[in-house]
Amino acid sequence: MPEPPRLRALRRLVTVLTATMILGLLTIVVLLVIKIAQPTPAPLPLPPEISLPDGEVATAITQGRDWFAIVSVDRDGIERIHIYNADGTLRQDIDITP
Repeated sequence: MPEPPRLRALRRLVTVLTATMILGLLTIVVLLVIKIAQPTPAPLPLPPEISLPDGEVATAITQGRDWFAIVSVDRDGIERIHIYNADGTLRQDIDITP
């Protein structure tokens, strides 16, 4: 008994969709492997000129391309963000209010 035309079309459609899903999954896996294999850039070392005001302790540090931000807390529990240029000069101080 010959295969009906609609069933043949459905079989081809399912085959094409399966192949598309397999290619998409392979593409995602390859892109993940490429991304994970890339080396991460080393962080810039903190300049020795950077020093926090007396009585403050650093709780977090982050860096941009040419700046460092240090979150600190003082003895009274007041938090501040100190932003330094890459050469260690103070760019900005921000008080964090609750």
